[in-house]
Amino acid sequence: MNTLFVICAGLLCISILASSMSSRLGIPLLLVFLVVGMLAGEEGPGGIAFDSIGTVYVIGSLALAIILLDGGMRTRAENFKVALWPSLSLASFGVLISALITGLATAWLLDLHWLQGLLLGSIVGSTDAAAVFSLLQGKGLNLKRRVGATLEIESASNDPMAIFLTITLVEMLVQGQTSFSWSFLALLTQQFGIGAVCGLAGGFFLTWLVNRVQLDTGLYPLLITSGAILVFAVTNILEGSGFLAIFLTGLVLGNSRLRSLQNILHMQDGMAWLSQIGLFLMLGLLVTPSEMVVIALPALAIAFFLILVARPIAVLVCLAPFSFSWRERLFISWVGLRGAVPVMLAIFPLMAGLEQAQLLFNLAFVVVLVSLLLQGASLPLAARLCRVEIPPVPEPLHRTSLDVVVESDYELMVYQLSDAKWCIGVPLRDLNMPKDTRIAALFRGRKLLHPSGSTKLELNDVLCVIGHARDLPALSKLFSTTSAPYHLNSRQFFGKFVLDGTALLADVGAFYGFEVPADSTGLTLAQFCARQLGRHPVVGDSTDWHGMSFVVAEVIDDNISKVGLKWDGDKPERSTVATP
Repeated sequence: MNTLFVICAGLLCISILASSMSSRLGIPLLLVFLVVGMLAGEEGPGGIAFDSIGTVYVIGSLALAIILLDGGMRTRAENFKVALWPSLSLASFGVLISALITGLATAWLLDLHWLQGLLLGSIVGSTDAAAVFSLLQGKGLNLKRRVGATLEIESASNDPMAIFLTITLVEMLVQGQTSFSWSFLALLTQQFGIGAVCGLAGGFFLTWLVNRVQLDTGLYPLLITSGAILVFAVTNILEGSGFLAIFLTGLVLGNSRLRSLQNILHMQDGMAWLSQIGLFLMLGLLVTPSEMVVIALPALAIAFFLILVARPIAVLVCLAPFSFSWRERLFISWVGLRGAVPVMLAIFPLMAGLEQAQLLFNLAFVVVLVSLLLQGASLPLAARLCRVEIPPVPEPLHRTSLDVVVESDYELMVYQLSDAKWCIGVPLRDLNMPKDTRIAALFRGRKLLHPSGSTKLELNDVLCVIGHARDLPALSKLFSTTSAPYHLNSRQFFGKFVLDGTALLADVGAFYGFEVPADSTGLTLAQFCARQLGRHPVVGDSTDWHGMSFVVAEVIDDNISKVGLKWDGDKPERSTVATP
């Protein structure tokens, strides 16, 4: 027992400490955990012989469930306005297209039966939520809402399709079937339908329960985690998609007024990291590196075919009906990250004892390695080249819930002032703070001051502010600063002039020296941009109009509230323009 504890705790500590090298070397953090597991395995310096597929399947399923719960709790419901249908298209038809194209290529390349090739295509056909959530947050990328939401929702909701296809094909190969039946569609509807109903019902019930019972603060995260896993297990028993259900449970919880929500999110974040580390360590221990060398060339060919051909074709087809720019489509194609799910699905053929099962597992593992190393490491560069990043949003140093009354939604937010803030030297009474917000404490060095209206703020002051979650953007603009590269500097990105969306286009033209056609003089800047961009504009969207760029700088409730103006030179050239 103690030997087991030493091994598990030692590997966990090594993985956490090795993660500090991730940013220095520019490699994805999940790949570090995977490599540590491989080094600890039977062919590495650790020499640990581990081949318990059943253990990996059970613990891996639990880990994926916790990761999806955390991802759901951090996904904003408003993102569904701009990304629901594109995400569902990618999560369903995208997986089918990617699996079909990759499967046929695999069968031809390795001279396999077409069903075996399609099985591998299904195993590696879905993007992985753990990889997407971890890499997007770990790289500090602040993507355009349309792009980021599409990737997050797709990765969290496409597992049911991949799992369903894998299980169906495994059963067909076991039973010797060579054709599909109409029951395929019925089972697919059942998986998604039961998963959605159980997930939403479980989320609303847990929200009601958490807000009704009085517990110690540390017990609320445990209640939510255990309740969500219960939803996951019951959904699987009812032959629905447990992974979809637990994601929806987290989505409902994270977007509800929930007692001690910020404390729950802090603990959930730690549990999600523990799940990711444990999962990738086990997968690294399970693999035999020498077997990868034998199939390295065909595996690399399949991985590059999936990344450069199958995924882009699936994205182009599935996003064709939606208003994505070609750069956004290109980035979404590139971020088809494969992670733990494909390796987990590759265990199914091994458990069923299928012919070529070990080959399929090894191929899937190499595909995951290539995806994490190539796509994961290049995410910042791809985001910059595809111009899908937007300036980072200011955030407090720390925030936590204040459980005075559940319905009050009060939080404590901590800020430290830098020399970039205009409020340095300004009395507190002159700050235009949101209504119902108060500075509860002010720390200057090691001293706790009692702030009054005449107190002037100084550099490096630490402010403890009490306010509502809805006031977070306004408070962060007052007190918080962000460090961003030059191309994401607000003035560089949005332009030197950011105007209110209610300003008339004709007035703006008269002030800055460009003419506006008669049929457009009654339009506001917001109406003009909305007409040019279509439905659901997001921050960072831009439209070019005769040498000028109108950049959406702020969106409130799906309506444009601020617009930035950019042009070549210090001021726009005076010109007569045609009707936009």
